[in-house]
Amino acid sequence: MKPYIKLLLLSGVLAGATACTDLDTDIKTQYTTYPDNPIATSAKLEACYYYLRNEAGLGRNYWEGVMLQGDELMGVSFNGSYYDNGRLANPSIHDLKPDTPGVGQMGDLKSGISYCNSVIVEIGGPEGKDDIVAPVRAIRAFYHFMMIDLYGDVPLMSHTPEEGEVIERAPRADVARFIESELLEIIPQLTEENNADTYGRPNKWMAKALLAKLYLNWGVYTCGDVTKVTNDTPNEKLNELVAVCDDIIESGIFEVGKGYRKKFFPNNGVHIKDFIYAMDFDPVKVPTRYVGGHQLDRFMTFKKANNCNIGPWGFIPAKSVAGVYLLIPECVDRFNLPGDERNLMILGGPQYATSPVSFEFTNTPIMFNGQQVAYTKEIELVINQVTPINQLNVGADSETANLMKGYHLGKYPSIAEDYTDRDRFGGNDIPIFRYADILLSKAEAILRGATPTMGHTAASLMNEVRDCAGAPHVTGTPTLQDILDERGREFICEMWRRQDLIRFGQFENDWGFKNIANPGAKTELWRRIMPIPLGEMETNTNWEQNFGY
Repeated sequence: MKPYIKLLLLSGVLAGATACTDLDTDIKTQYTTYPDNPIATSAKLEACYYYLRNEAGLGRNYWEGVMLQGDELMGVSFNGSYYDNGRLANPSIHDLKPDTPGVGQMGDLKSGISYCNSVIVEIGGPEGKDDIVAPVRAIRAFYHFMMIDLYGDVPLMSHTPEEGEVIERAPRADVARFIESELLEIIPQLTEENNADTYGRPNKWMAKALLAKLYLNWGVYTCGDVTKVTNDTPNEKLNELVAVCDDIIESGIFEVGKGYRKKFFPNNGVHIKDFIYAMDFDPVKVPTRYVGGHQLDRFMTFKKANNCNIGPWGFIPAKSVAGVYLLIPECVDRFNLPGDERNLMILGGPQYATSPVSFEFTNTPIMFNGQQVAYTKEIELVINQVTPINQLNVGADSETANLMKGYHLGKYPSIAEDYTDRDRFGGNDIPIFRYADILLSKAEAILRGATPTMGHTAASLMNEVRDCAGAPHVTGTPTLQDILDERGREFICEMWRRQDLIRFGQFENDWGFKNIANPGAKTELWRRIMPIPLGEMETNTNWEQNFGY
């Protein structure tokens, strides 16, 4: 391995990550000092891993553009307030536009890859393949994975472009094969350690979990035409998927544990053994807007929580909240298993505050305008000439009844500090790859025809996941629909529902107001990939927009 030759990390590299979208920029011109010390090397490596810790990464834009496309949440407006040119409603009704803010992750992902490429060249040895940059190559593969999942054909950025080099989009299948080859090559180089030193950083298990996720969706990514994907689309990688899952299972490092909700509390972190790879949000360590924290609770909490006698999490928020993400009734219906702790995240009916320490529910009612907050499952829209149905308008927020429409999700509770000096951004770490996902992925692979191993059945793997939440065991052999429903309970409002619905051929199904507000959503199968963001199309004039947009 070559000696450490490290560029000085400027203090603004993370905060300014979203601004670097031009692939022709010579990143090395940003630095003037080349210290030869491990501290600088570590800093530069760290910067590779956190390009997603911002608004367009795993912040507001991502959750709006991706999460709201699924059958979990819908984004509503209050007589047009929060409509914001469709940034919430358009993904909810499958009517994304190239300029919808939630579409814009591609620039961040490209910036992350470009920065990774600069690090690989500078400290990765003559061929850019020294062990020290194996984690950088892993996160670069992850950024590519996110791009193909969202946009289909994307630039394969395996190197820093030469001056004047024209950037083309590569076929989705080719990029999938590049990701596979990268992961298979670097996995032996990555550490097996899984502790505080590796938390939030790519290690061997992160790379294997990413490979498992790639294999799970291999049929989607390599079929050549996303509109042809059905629940029966062939997947040649099912046995490889099982083998990768077995490697993670046999490591003995991970477990689903006992108790579901605590995994997502503000004090979560490396002690959660279900987390294989998570995005570390900490507003204390990193107080920068859209980097230190996220906005999930702000958008899911009761809109007038700061005017109540007590807030949902045992304190009165010092600042206003948005409260515009409501649970779709069809999603609520999935949380129907007796004794399942996951049901407690579904906030419906009369509301009671939780303890600000344990987050267990108390007997203290949440009162607003002299009455107890009580959510109704069904969501009634107000439709008129000013606010048509595609605005998903629930009425004026000055009327208490309108604030009660729709159940809310209580998965990512806040602490009081999140609403004061940290500008309303939560510190809950967001899991990306979880052990429970490995178990359910193996279960799905077996049901789809993979050879069972280790004495596992689809039922035994599904029951291991359910044991964490105290849900009843399945009896007999579960169906693929059972697996999809279980994934909907287990991974609600994580990263995967949109992807799961596409793989199962159910992305166009009828839920909420999607197919009423946008009847074309039933048949426009090309919406399974998102439009290329407008800014990217203006910069890369040689590209063609994805079909239909």
